[in-house]
Amino acid sequence: MLRPGGISRKDFGQDFHWGVAVAAYQVEGAWNADGKGPSIWDVFVRRPGKIDRRETGDVACDFYNRYLEDIQLLRELSMPAFRFSLSWPRLIPEGRGTINPKGIAFYHQVIDACLAAGIEPWVTLYHWDLPQALEEAYGGWTNRRVVEDFLRYVELCATEYGGKVRYWMVLNEPMAFTAVGYLLGVHAPGKRGLKNFLPAVHHATLAQAEGIRLLKRLLPKAQVGTTFSTSPTFPYRPTKSQDQAAAARYDVVLNRLFVEPLLGRGYPQGFPRLAEGLRRYLQPGDEERMATRPDFIGIQNYSREVIKHHSLVPWIKGRPIPPKRRGAPYQAMGWEVYPESLYLALRQFSQYDPTLPLIVTENGYAAENERTNDPARTTYIQAALKQVYRAQKEGIPVQGYFIWTFLDNFEWAEGYRPQFGIVYVDRATLARSPKGSALWYRDFLRGESEIL
Repeated sequence: MLRPGGISRKDFGQDFHWGVAVAAYQVEGAWNADGKGPSIWDVFVRRPGKIDRRETGDVACDFYNRYLEDIQLLRELSMPAFRFSLSWPRLIPEGRGTINPKGIAFYHQVIDACLAAGIEPWVTLYHWDLPQALEEAYGGWTNRRVVEDFLRYVELCATEYGGKVRYWMVLNEPMAFTAVGYLLGVHAPGKRGLKNFLPAVHHATLAQAEGIRLLKRLLPKAQVGTTFSTSPTFPYRPTKSQDQAAAARYDVVLNRLFVEPLLGRGYPQGFPRLAEGLRRYLQPGDEERMATRPDFIGIQNYSREVIKHHSLVPWIKGRPIPPKRRGAPYQAMGWEVYPESLYLALRQFSQYDPTLPLIVTENGYAAENERTNDPARTTYIQAALKQVYRAQKEGIPVQGYFIWTFLDNFEWAEGYRPQFGIVYVDRATLARSPKGSALWYRDFLRGESEIL
């Protein structure tokens, strides 16, 4: 029942984009079916000790075989848009060269099913599943050759699907996949150290801008952007200059490292050692190649980071203090429940260009041992949407919100333990059951419920 004073869907504007998001490796399964090549994740999950409970994405949610059922469920939930990623090794098994016609056909079928259901497809081109063949051939993102191969992949996707897809995202969270996969080694491909991280950052930065530029040239009527992970940073001891400086360095890495070169500012100031390391990989013309104007920026936010100076932490001289140690509430990923971080991220990114639209392409809440009763997620989503509305009312150009995620899925190194889905997936049967949050979101999208 609607009540006076609540926030309804119409308060966000008629052109506001609403939806849910998924990623290929996390939901598709069919890891070696119909000509698909292995990705770095298909290999990484088989390394002992890398994935919680030794789980894999081999089957995941079996979206590859159940996509019609899932798109019908999206329709029943009145979902206006569906963000999903294309699997590079499903389309080009070796990462370059021979194209897999069954992979091409699969995504045509997914896109066509979305359009037939009245659902707008939002396509992400790279959501972390690099073809393993490129990792073996030359080291993947650590090698400059990956940019050329990536652009061939982008061109293929634009040629195949550009007549049907209006909204495109080039990279998903480049900070996350370079840091966790190439610096810390806890995600695929499991590399560690600055010697891997710094070139991976630079090549992803080039691929990001070149990919946007290519898509905009090939698809002049499309809306083309990319997405960034964001975590507003705070000093643990606000009056301590060392904590302030450490928080500022984390801000460079977590929030500024990829967006500033894209917008023509070059690699960010404020962390001289990082900038110096990246300069070693710059070639003539790179600073121009790194920059282009997207049609929108995707903001992905789950929480904030509270940083304390720590002299023994190499290079960055600081570390996050977990919410548990601070007595703050946290969810199943260990992240602080802090909805205001979404507003702070939107405000920070809007300061680069107040005319550049922002889309919340991921935001959500992780739980454990959950079936269909999820009041904490509903409460969190409502609180997050209040922060989006707050940003809008202040003139910040936020124009969309996508929940992460549609289905309980494979959550990378954590396996299936954390559940982000608004739809429960029974791991034994793979049966889908909408949770309370999905039903609330449905009613909100239909104009039958409000945020109080």
